[in-house]
Amino acid sequence: MMLLLLLSIGVVVQAQNITLSGYLRDASNGEALIGATVYVEELKQGTASNAYGFYSLTIPEGSYTLQVSFIGYKTVKQKIDARESTNISLSLQENTEVMEEIIVSGEAANANVERIEMGMEKLPVKTIQKLPAFMGEVDIIRTIQLLPGIQSGGEASSGLYVRGGGPDENLMILDEAPVYNASHLMGFFSVFNSNAIKDIQVYKSGIPAEYGGKASSVIDIRQKDGNSKQFGFDGGIGNLSSRLTLEGPIIKDKWSFLLAGRRTYYDILGKAAGLDELEDNTMYFYDLNGKSNLVINNNNRIYLSGYMGEDVFELGESMYMRWGNATATARWNHIFGDKIFMNISAIFSNYDYKLGVPGDNADNFDWSSRIKDYNGKADFTWFANPQNTVKFGVNTIRHEFRPGKITTNGDNSMFSDMELAHYNAIESALYLSNEQKLSDRFSMQYGVRLSHFQQVGKGEVNIYADPENPDKNEIIETISYGKNDKIGDAFVHLEPRFSMKYTLDRNSSVKGSYNRMVQNLHLISNTQSPTPLDIWLPSSTYIKPLKVDQVSLGYFRNFQQNMYETSVEVYYKDMHNVLDYIEGAELFLNDAIETELLHGSGTSKGLEALVKKSKGKLTGWVGYTWSKTEREIPGINNGNPYPSSYDRTHDLSLVSSYQLNDRWNFAANFVYATGNPTSYPVAKYYVQGNQVYEYSARNSNRIPDYNRLDLSFTYDFKKNANRRFKQSINVSVYNVYGRRNAYSITPEANEDNPNQTEFIRLSIIGAPIPSITYNFKF
Repeated sequence: MMLLLLLSIGVVVQAQNITLSGYLRDASNGEALIGATVYVEELKQGTASNAYGFYSLTIPEGSYTLQVSFIGYKTVKQKIDARESTNISLSLQENTEVMEEIIVSGEAANANVERIEMGMEKLPVKTIQKLPAFMGEVDIIRTIQLLPGIQSGGEASSGLYVRGGGPDENLMILDEAPVYNASHLMGFFSVFNSNAIKDIQVYKSGIPAEYGGKASSVIDIRQKDGNSKQFGFDGGIGNLSSRLTLEGPIIKDKWSFLLAGRRTYYDILGKAAGLDELEDNTMYFYDLNGKSNLVINNNNRIYLSGYMGEDVFELGESMYMRWGNATATARWNHIFGDKIFMNISAIFSNYDYKLGVPGDNADNFDWSSRIKDYNGKADFTWFANPQNTVKFGVNTIRHEFRPGKITTNGDNSMFSDMELAHYNAIESALYLSNEQKLSDRFSMQYGVRLSHFQQVGKGEVNIYADPENPDKNEIIETISYGKNDKIGDAFVHLEPRFSMKYTLDRNSSVKGSYNRMVQNLHLISNTQSPTPLDIWLPSSTYIKPLKVDQVSLGYFRNFQQNMYETSVEVYYKDMHNVLDYIEGAELFLNDAIETELLHGSGTSKGLEALVKKSKGKLTGWVGYTWSKTEREIPGINNGNPYPSSYDRTHDLSLVSSYQLNDRWNFAANFVYATGNPTSYPVAKYYVQGNQVYEYSARNSNRIPDYNRLDLSFTYDFKKNANRRFKQSINVSVYNVYGRRNAYSITPEANEDNPNQTEFIRLSIIGAPIPSITYNFKF
């Protein structure tokens, strides 16, 4: 494949060509336009800007008409006399008439047909901010859950199940830094403040070779760069939280900054209102986002960005919990000549949590856990010619795992000080890919990623009598390793990636893709939805890497001059080394956790259909998914296949927004999904007076189906042409008809008659939740 790639590039390189390159930006604030189209009318050739707004287009010498377009902006046409390679950077003005509508797509009108990627969605923040909000907080992750093939992990969860994959199988990155737990308030909100976000791209299949490390999807989130033209601010005040974003130039058109903050204040308002349950309790979260963008010259730019957020939950002197993320990214963009774009990044990420019982009573303890990453990477894009765009790069990550540590205060605690074994690992990768246009109708994107994963010391490894079936009662010895010593064998994998697109006509295309993904980081949790208290562990002597091969095929067609976008995709995933747990697994404070794990295989298959309307007063989409996900693991269900905990047969989302006029907007979401798999008891017996249940086969039952309706309206105050200040009010109702969706159903003995068993439905939300938010922008 490498040889084919290099030969194909060499054949098409021609002499007497010149290159047009530059940056495409928003004229009002200097923000990069990602995916803007540069097109030469006479040649019918074009390209799109990358994640930093940079483009490069090689054409023969001559006089042409250059057209630059981006949905929501006025198209720029410019006559050029292309006699030598030239830097042409342009700023596009917003088209205010178009911007009054909800624009679902931020690219060319038929981008869904023309782009080679499939299983990929772009979500402009302007779209998200018009949709119904839970407790006044517009949430990126909740909106992603409305896309086909992506299901929610539960009512109070920011976890995502993508095409049958688990919540730990999604590479969620914020300005290239991984976010390991994206939840606030136990999953009701995500850590992403929409006021600080510029662009979101979601990949479910056909994942490009530059991404790796997770098995199911990539969610690439980019923060705003900061307004380089003028100072501005925007924010919102809701009944649960408030947020404020400040941005502006440090040196106009050269150096900008962005600062954004968000905090809930239910605890403050509750105490001020005299609510007894909050008198001695604390419950809040906060986010801080920052970014600085420095233009050194046309060939060099530097970006510094970071995030910090934390949840704080305290029940007086009874207990406390704290968890949070911190990320930092430093990037240097450099252009070699006019065809090679380089981005070098230094990235830091940290996720930790703490819980415990304060004081010096017998039940006091402090528990902490952490995963920390240090990542260096270099990415290159070579715009070889209009037919070939080559990407290649390298990255190395050092992972530091601290699964758990307990400390106590005083000698009378019922607990003992202890610390689980530390784990460290080095994860490296090389990748090379090419997007090649073979004809006006046929394009391919092909490449390969070579990954290498090595666990290193300091650390300890238990040696068992039967390494294939480790038993904590059969530990022969424990081997200690020094700092940076290699532990066990390295895991080396070749991960091929391939996508193709064949254009049937200007309104339709057929696409196909294959990709292999390998995951070496594993979330250890015996709950269906991730919680802040779960732990991460690396592939090791006893935990094998998860490997997923996925094949997808899709048909894409637009109608009525691209007003309606439709697509149908089918996929099949083959999964190896899937993790599950023995019955009654003990995961908390277990220094031999490998004895609770089982490995096996799995499959997932499905069909996704999407109808989207992106123009006019009424916009939105209807997404439907049929899927089936099974696992087959020795030691569970007698080795027979059983439904995965992430299996959802049917999933339906209806998302709509109606722009009545320049002031009033109405929006609605409706969601329906098959209930989560579960196991119900089929018999009970008593052991020393205690009631014990015998359960059915693993996941042979389901909780009731889920459905919910949300409504909202937004009122924009009268705009004054001489003033930059804008205001709006958003009123939302979450769960309009008060559906008590089951989070779980568990058996319990009847209080009046212990011989009878009753099933208890736990519903996180069982009533309509109204909210009101005042938004402003200057």
